Amino acid sequence: MARRNSPPGRPPAPQAGPELGAFIGYLAYERGLSPRTREAYRTDLLAFARYLGAEPPAEPAWDCVSQADILGFLSDAKVRGQKERTRARRLAAIRAFFGYLRAEDRIAHNPSTTLQPPRKARTLPHVLTEAEMVRLLEIPADSTPEGLRDRAILELLYGCGLRVSELAGLTMEQLHFDEAFVRVRGKGNKTRIVPLGSRAESALRRYLTHARAAFAPAEAEAHVFLGARGAPIARQVVWRLLKAHCEAAGLPHAASPHWLRHSFATHLLEHDAPIRAIQEMLGHADIATTQVYTHLDAARLSQTVRRCHPRATP
Repeated sequence: MARRNSPPGRPPAPQAGPELGAFIGYLAYERGLSPRTREAYRTDLLAFARYLGAEPPAEPAWDCVSQADILGFLSDAKVRGQKERTRARRLAAIRAFFGYLRAEDRIAHNPSTTLQPPRKARTLPHVLTEAEMVRLLEIPADSTPEGLRDRAILELLYGCGLRVSELAGLTMEQLHFDEAFVRVRGKGNKTRIVPLGSRAESALRRYLTHARAAFAPAEAEAHVFLGARGAPIARQVVWRLLKAHCEAAGLPHAASPHWLRHSFATHLLEHDAPIRAIQEMLGHADIATTQVYTHLDAARLSQTVRRCHPRATP
């Protein structure tokens, strides 16, 4: 693919194109990455786009990018004296970006698949304890349409392990109350069936019966969760309402929607759910992705032994 080198020291473009913009939104509202990390990824990917010959907000044809293009970009950075840590971060940004494009079926081939970043300690996912989840779920008020909606949202995120994009895109036809399940449309438009627990079902029924009409949806609006003007709720709104409820619950941290998904999987595992069943409900294509929760559970067990066992410490 044709490319040209961007001059050293050139500031990043002020605006990303549509694919990069969607990816940065995904990092914020799906992955829950900090503004600093998102800005670093945005800067790295804009630099890569310029290296490939595109001047942001224009973007290169991502489906035509090869592994040689990525290696050339990293090699060029090394020649320019860029630190190894920065180059590793740039590779991480590129791998995450192409993984996202492939999962969304926006490219046919991921050129970064076989490029391995330096080995580092694996970061365990953030989770809330069961007690913290109880406190959080009790915060939304039953006396207002917003409270009924928010409680249904939190119950589904935690009770079904949904991604925030899956929840925001949920339509009425995906709800199957008679069979007590939700048909979820996930990454790459793949569908999966997730059981609907009694508390999630109850919260959802109360919202649909007593609150949804208050958001003045258009007659043909099929989405379950709505915002203030009757349009489908935005991921950003889910993020903000969760932050507000975490603060009201007195939690020491503001959880992202993905924390509730992690909590769903971790609490199932702690109560002896089979790892394969958790994999299916989360929609993970690879069991290795789900197995991170076994490491998390092992870490908690180790902490318990060290704290409680009489011979755990000298």
